[in-house]
This record gives sequence, structure tokens and C-alpha cells, in this order.
Amino acid sequence: MTTEFVIIRPDDWHLHLRDGEMLKGVAPESTRHFGRAIVMPNLVPPVVTKADAVAYRERILAALPAGSTFQPMMTLYLTEETDAADVAAAFEEKIALAVKLYPAGATTNSQSGVRDLDKVMGVLERMAEIGMTLCVHGEVTDPEVDIFDREAVFIEEVLDPLRQRLPDLRVTMEHITTENGVDYVTGADDNIAASITTHHLMINRNAILAGGIRPHYYCLPVAKRERHRLALRQAAISGDPRFFLGTDSAPHPTDAKESACGCAGIFTAPNTMSCLAHVFEEEGALGQLEGFVSRHGADWYGLPVNEETITLTKRDEPVAYPPAVETGAGPVTVFDPMVDLYWAVED
Repeated sequence: MTTEFVIIRPDDWHLHLRDGEMLKGVAPESTRHFGRAIVMPNLVPPVVTKADAVAYRERILAALPAGSTFQPMMTLYLTEETDAADVAAAFEEKIALAVKLYPAGATTNSQSGVRDLDKVMGVLERMAEIGMTLCVHGEVTDPEVDIFDREAVFIEEVLDPLRQRLPDLRVTMEHITTENGVDYVTGADDNIAASITTHHLMINRNAILAGGIRPHYYCLPVAKRERHRLALRQAAISGDPRFFLGTDSAPHPTDAKESACGCAGIFTAPNTMSCLAHVFEEEGALGQLEGFVSRHGADWYGLPVNEETITLTKRDEPVAYPPAVETGAGPVTVFDPMVDLYWAVED
């Protein structure tokens, strides 16, 4: 029985670090085990331009612990006023790795997002020309569409028509939550990949609603039925290089989660590697973990894998994680996977 193994230091291809006091508080915990992360741009105001990305990257680096080798990979927030030349310059100068599409109103701080794709086609066409990736929050926001169907409808009504219109555009479907998302990626020829979160591998929608409303399991896209969780697990352990880790770890102050209109987001960064080792062992696929967390995403984004490694050890007693991380913006509740975790990263 495996009780210790070494893997290439993982990357997180979808991470929220926030800003200000929250950034200072969560950055050490969110980056501890990772070599790189794609950092989401949905600040207030959002990270829209090359200059915005440069400034935000400096704030992130300043918030890291002394001696950290973590590299933030920046993204630009797509708006209907985004300048295609600025986007291209940010990519060519290696300032921004990707552009993020938020349908307006789809999730936290998405009010500045896109309402009419026709208004951003010039930017997307330029991205297709230069090989820059579009990271997509794949949900429609039509109030007539059930929240549990919004990913499937987005694929059919928005994403597939866009990819037919711009077949050379590279697209990352971020935080897929459905077997529809899995099937769409596996059925495509090229230019598409998908990230999968830690929590969507571990919880289904019962975690939010069964036995009372539990706001710390509420995220967007919302967790779906059990069959969708199982489809995500099979994709993650499959070895298919089009699937990789993007935690979508999203810190909010605990009182903002536990409110009449609780924020969407789950803070998984501190215990993600323990959770993933648990999932992959449960599926009899520990040998596929390194590909999912350390290789596939780097290959998709055209980057070398990290040179450092981490060691995962299975302990005799459950690993104890703090229930919350204290920040200057208030405590942030850490994801509770509702199972004992025995795998730990040996720092």
C-alpha cells in the first residue's frame, strides 16, 4: 500500500486571491503547495488592461512569504470596451496568459462582464490569431434558465456557436460541473480543455441543501447531481490531458457567506492536495494525480512543468486543518470535505 509519493510541484489553473487585506491574508495559504496559478481578474475594479495586470501582479508578489517561488499567471477581464491591441501586447510581453470571459451577472464581481458577444468579436479574433487562450465561466444568466441547467445551456447556445465561428480560438472551460461539460471536451477535435475544481470532485448539491442550508458549500457554478460529480471524477483520473486542476478557491469573509444573501465561493486552497490525494486513492488512481495537477495544465498553456517536487505522505491519524484562516478582512472558512483526510503535503 502506498504511504508516500513524490510528484512535480502542482499548479492551480484557476485561483482567486482577491486584493488588499484579504490578499495579504490568503496568499500564503493559497500558494503554499503550488508553483504557479492563473489568478482571476474579477476585482473591484476589475483587471482589464495590461497596466492593471502589471500592478496587480506586483501586489500579489508583495503579499507572498519571504522565499516563496510562486509565480502568479495573470489574466485580463473581458469587457465590451476591451482593447484588442492592449490584450495582444499583454500576451506578447508575457504579462497576461489568458483573457477571462464572465457573462455579466454570472458570478462574483461579474457586473462588468459581457452581455453581447458580437461586441467582443474583434478581441476574440485577435486572440485566435496570436494563440491566446480564452478562459470561460460557462453559464448563461437568463433568469428563465434553471440554475442547475445553466452550464449545459451555455455549451449549446453560446460556446459551441462561438467555437464554430472561431475554430482557431483556444478555450478553457473553467470549473466544469456536468457530464455535459466532460462530453463536450472529449468530443471535440482540438483547441479546448477544461479545469475541474477540488470541491466539485467531492460534493454534490446535497451538501448545500440536505439537512439545512449550508452556505460554505455554495459556489458558482453550483454543485450538481451525483451523476455529474462521478463524471467529473472519471475525467480527472482518466489521464486525458485536456482535464486539469483549477481549484477556483474563492475566499470570502465568513460573515459574508453566512448572510441573508451569501457569497458564492469555497476556500479550498489550504487542503486541496489532501483532498485530491483522497479522491484519487479512492478511485484507485494515485498514479494519475501528477498528470492532473502538475502536467496537463502546463502542457495546455505551453509552459514547462515545475522543476521542484512535493512529497505527499499518508498519516495514521487524520490531518488537522484550521477551520478558518484569519485575515485583515475577517476570518475565511476553510472547506470541510466531510470526510477524514489522511494525506498531507510534507513541507
